[in-house]
Amino acid sequence: MIDAGVNLTSSQFDKDREQVLGRAREAGITNMLLIGCDLHSSIASLEMAQLYGFCSSAGVHPHDAKDAPDDLSTQLRELANASEVVAIGECGLDFNRDFSPRPVQERVCAEQLHLAQQLSMPVYLHERDAHTRLRALLSEVQINGVLHCFTGDKQALKYYLDYGLMIGVTGWVCDERRGQQLRELIQYIPNDRLLIETDAPYLLPRTLRPKPKSRRNEPAHLHAIAEQIAVLKGTEQSTIANCSSNNFMALFNLPAQGSSL
Repeated sequence: MIDAGVNLTSSQFDKDREQVLGRAREAGITNMLLIGCDLHSSIASLEMAQLYGFCSSAGVHPHDAKDAPDDLSTQLRELANASEVVAIGECGLDFNRDFSPRPVQERVCAEQLHLAQQLSMPVYLHERDAHTRLRALLSEVQINGVLHCFTGDKQALKYYLDYGLMIGVTGWVCDERRGQQLRELIQYIPNDRLLIETDAPYLLPRTLRPKPKSRRNEPAHLHAIAEQIAVLKGTEQSTIANCSSNNFMALFNLPAQGSSL
């Protein structure tokens, strides 16, 4: 299996990162995309990707848009020269928390979308309560990528699929409280457009049994997401895992599955 989104640079992993990766190996995780959320974490994710044989992204999350430098595109372009960097992002819009002013979010997101188009690279997109505005920004470019951690409604899902994006599904689908709408929409996500991701250390799957003592999520729990999707789709967990891995390799134009995990 491949974890299509991990915040491995998070300080929550500082004390036991090697053990976390060991458990991922034991759980059959063969590769993962390490997420860059600002320039610092993008550089750190690249360094970890080089160390462990993974992939990484380079970008600025909407939460951090207010701190983006004037030469953002130049710095991201330089990072994107590394073979391990396979996507621009995490970029997008978040009108749920509004940690950065909305006009700033839109400007920084648009800059990254246009950069991805110029570089012919996929984007790793974030959208929360901002579908209408992100749709407007996407209409200005022609790019591919993944809508990470999808939590929107049926209308948004249809648009992202019609646009050509992959749909990233996290442990949100394992949450019987907040994830009910996503559970109902899983049937509308074709297997060839699906990516499974933990977004670790966030979004611990609530279906895990026995229940972990810690609320921290980690890549070894990816199987719980695949299992929940399989139940909702009426198929096998291995089918979901294989489809997601194949989609990952195709989207990021990777020659063969594998890593030095």
